[in-house]
Amino acid sequence: MTARSVSIRNQARFSDEKLCAVIDRAYSADALRMANNDIIISPDTLRENRLPPNQVRTLKWPVLDADGPPQIDMATWRFEVTGLVRNPLSWTWQEFQSLPRIRVKSDFHCVTRWSRLDNLWEGVSVREILKRTGVSDSARYVLVHAYDNDWTTNLPLVEFDVDDALFADKHDGEPISLEHGGPLRLIVPRLYAWKSAKWVRGIELLDHDVAGYWEGGGYHMRGDPWKEERFR
Repeated sequence: MTARSVSIRNQARFSDEKLCAVIDRAYSADALRMANNDIIISPDTLRENRLPPNQVRTLKWPVLDADGPPQIDMATWRFEVTGLVRNPLSWTWQEFQSLPRIRVKSDFHCVTRWSRLDNLWEGVSVREILKRTGVSDSARYVLVHAYDNDWTTNLPLVEFDVDDALFADKHDGEPISLEHGGPLRLIVPRLYAWKSAKWVRGIELLDHDVAGYWEGGGYHMRGDPWKEERFR
């Protein structure tokens, strides 16, 4: 993307559809280059209509969370995989950073009805983590644990174990800020964004579904934006 288009993007207003069209053309050109740069293209970005039902496009990145950012000590930071796995593992920040990395281009759909298109994420593939720990045959669900008061979210393993899901520490080439879920957040592009937990500290593999924080309050147990699975 050119410096001019980036400048336009930063100055854009929420509802400026004309400006969105300009940026779409720029990103279409970028997409051709991405195909040769080992960037995984999330399938939903290839839809003719990329906005799920009753979503509105934004060029901003609104900040939403339950209780605000937690205090995270990187010296004691850990990412742990527990539950129904053959090889439970734990990584320090330095160890996690040494794992193989991927980049993913995807859209981002918030249950509060805004969507941000053409995000470039970088981090460690979900499948890389699952490969190293070995998923037990009886595992069917994932419970994601976060650093903010042990916040959790749940999702089916089949929605989690996909090639465009990752644990991201960079967004559009920059480290993810604390308010947006840094140092590490989960990105599951094909579900509503509350499933893409901020401040993740680990995952737990289960044979049954356990409601997370928002799900316990009535949010959908899966959260497919194309089916408008906002609430139960």
